[in-house]
Amino acid sequence: MDNIVVRTWRGEVIEGVFRAHIAVVNTEGRLLYSVGDPSYTTYWRSSSKPLQALPLIESGAADEYHFTEEEIAVTCASHSGEDFHTDAVGSILHKAGLSEDDLQCGAHEIDRSLHRRELAPEQPPQRIHSNCSGKHSGMLTTSKNMGWPTVTYRDPEHPLQRLNRQNVAELSAYPSEDIRIGIDGCGVPVFSMPIQNMAHAFSKLAKPDGLSDERAQALSRLRDAMMTYPHMIAGSRRFDSDLMREADGTVVCKGGAAALHCLGLPDQGIGIAIKIEDMDASIIPAIAMAVLRQLDGLTEEVASKLDGYASFPSVKNTRDEVVGKMEITLKLDKVS
Repeated sequence: MDNIVVRTWRGEVIEGVFRAHIAVVNTEGRLLYSVGDPSYTTYWRSSSKPLQALPLIESGAADEYHFTEEEIAVTCASHSGEDFHTDAVGSILHKAGLSEDDLQCGAHEIDRSLHRRELAPEQPPQRIHSNCSGKHSGMLTTSKNMGWPTVTYRDPEHPLQRLNRQNVAELSAYPSEDIRIGIDGCGVPVFSMPIQNMAHAFSKLAKPDGLSDERAQALSRLRDAMMTYPHMIAGSRRFDSDLMREADGTVVCKGGAAALHCLGLPDQGIGIAIKIEDMDASIIPAIAMAVLRQLDGLTEEVASKLDGYASFPSVKNTRDEVVGKMEITLKLDKVS
């Protein structure tokens, strides 16, 4: 199984390689292309956030509390904690009669070069700056709207978390009883399954064919919010936001920790899941760009605008001399 997708050269010798598993699946669940093992099992991590936001829409909570589409987008986000992110999360909490104290997501380190009017230089990041605060605010809001406890919303046996597990299983066509549950970095349950099934779920997010009208409308609303307000999903100078902005409605995507990345192409009705074996997420943008190019998922004009993500800088020594290169060797294998 040759699943080497990047080779690092120093002089004339390959000094290291990166291996990946990739699955490309259509809305019928048929595997179209792969690299490595499409049955490779891992956790969804934050790539599942759009699916975890489904109850917010389907329960009517988003409409009950008059959420804007930007606020819906941030519930799907792994955001940078920029002002527009924290404004949206704060607005969600306010509309639902909740507060930052209700968030149980912990805090993340942040890039202080990005403008933050509400955070003094010496003040540590707060829970609202967590890149998962949007997801948590959505979970809290849904729980409150449904009359479920908000204090225990992270518990795997909480009604919301059981519903999330059921939804993920249904959309991925994977048995709920086979899903293993871990705890994500922000403290909520995270679900495992083969990447082929993850790609299937993202094909449904991209093009929700064969689903009930209610579910199709909910998925379309989440997808459109993500693609219309891509800055809410990640942030400034980040791949997911830049890709969706330039793709302008032709790609929906969501990265996750441990080098998992999922994408959907609405026009083609396909989903893509990428997992880097050694969990080095730094190569994800270039690999995702290579996959999209091989699938004709981007026009040349769009691809050229994202060219900075599509390759790697030269390998240099401390004298700033070029001594090697990183070469993308990914080739999707068509499944007959």
